[in-house]
Amino acid sequence: MLNAICSKKELSLCRYYSCISDIINAPEVLRLKEITHHISTTRFQHCLNVSYHGYLICRCLRLDARSAARAGLLHDLFYYDRQKYNSCRKKNQPSHSRCHSDIALINARKLTSVNPKEYDMIAKHMWPVTTAFPKYTETYIITIVDKYCAVLEFCLPKFRKIIRKTGG
Repeated sequence: MLNAICSKKELSLCRYYSCISDIINAPEVLRLKEITHHISTTRFQHCLNVSYHGYLICRCLRLDARSAARAGLLHDLFYYDRQKYNSCRKKNQPSHSRCHSDIALINARKLTSVNPKEYDMIAKHMWPVTTAFPKYTETYIITIVDKYCAVLEFCLPKFRKIIRKTGG
């Protein structure tokens, strides 16, 4: 089953899947399933969440939903432990928040061709931490959806635990 957070749809059976079908099963993307992200999920699941919700919003707004789906899936395509990186970084070395989008972009371009919108979405998804302003509306959407998904991924397991304890 391929599902995004807060969605009951089987993603491999809907129109969204055609946007990412050529990259979703690439070994470079599947490797993200082995990496914990935002405490309660994997980096793969986080990227899938951003991809699907970014796609839905862009489709509703009649924007480039295909590029949003692809960039969302690739926006965190890096393999190192971000906590280790930040704890071991040297003076004047950029923080993980500042540099991981560049690494993800390099990895994405090795995997597939990236159009200008996808490039902008991956490179600038950490705005305003990254100083360059997004060029496209879709980039702002992916940036906001990334933060929204991170909050959901962090909070939902805690809420579910509380609900179970209270019997609700």
